[in-house]
Amino acid sequence: MTTHFRHFAAIDWSGAAGPRQRGIAVALCERGSAAPVLVRAGHVWSRVEIREWLRDELPSDTVVGLDLTPAFPFHDEGAYFPGWQASPPDGYALWQMVDEICAEDPYLSATSFVADPDARRHFRQQGDCGDLFPPGRGRFRVCEHGQAAMRLAPYSNFNLVGASQVGKSSLTGMRVLNRLRGKLGLWPFDPLPPEGPMLVEIYTSLAARLAGMRKGTSKIRDAVTLDAMLAAFGSEPHAPLARYDDHATDAMLSAAWLRVAADRPELWSPAGLTPELARTEGWTFGVP
Repeated sequence: MTTHFRHFAAIDWSGAAGPRQRGIAVALCERGSAAPVLVRAGHVWSRVEIREWLRDELPSDTVVGLDLTPAFPFHDEGAYFPGWQASPPDGYALWQMVDEICAEDPYLSATSFVADPDARRHFRQQGDCGDLFPPGRGRFRVCEHGQAAMRLAPYSNFNLVGASQVGKSSLTGMRVLNRLRGKLGLWPFDPLPPEGPMLVEIYTSLAARLAGMRKGTSKIRDAVTLDAMLAAFGSEPHAPLARYDDHATDAMLSAAWLRVAADRPELWSPAGLTPELARTEGWTFGVP
């Protein structure tokens, strides 16, 4: 299988507060073997700018990997927010709900959602664990159990505590996804198109693991290691960066992996992905 995509992008995302996020990085490569390059290298992106870049500047034949979780667990309880009458029925409605509740939050942040009296019951926040956050590590999507089976270490996106939490990224990402509806699809909520761009959810640690990085280490902070990891995906050495940080190298390595992975038909049809999951929880591209 060879998809129609000719460009491959990866975005390392951030749910941090403030007008600009140093944790956001964008890498792009073309079909072939040339190393990915950073888009606007050295620029400190905002989430609004990312939305505008995706909407207005993205090459039309690009598949874009977003390092964020686009939905909460649904399958385990039959709802995102069990017991809440307003709990949305699918991913599209979830994105709209989050965006509407947070309409007054600046910079596409999502503070208002986790402060909502009904929503907050489901989250673990600093100094405030909701009464509906289950004991232990929290709830997980079906594909996150698949991540664990690959010896990765997923976090519940109802957990908003700790350096590795992903919930804030998920919520801010949902606001962006809602504002891209009708302009840019996200697999598997939307089917793979015969032409045009497409978003997919990625997990940057998955690319690092597949490149050969040992368990317990997933961050690249030097040129030699980055080139060695890129070579695992058939990429040529990269042009030197002014600064090697986790965000830039995660995005570059993920773009190189996506270039290889996008032509693997089994990754577009994972065994565990059902129609219900496709409309409610979504799926991490690359998880079998």
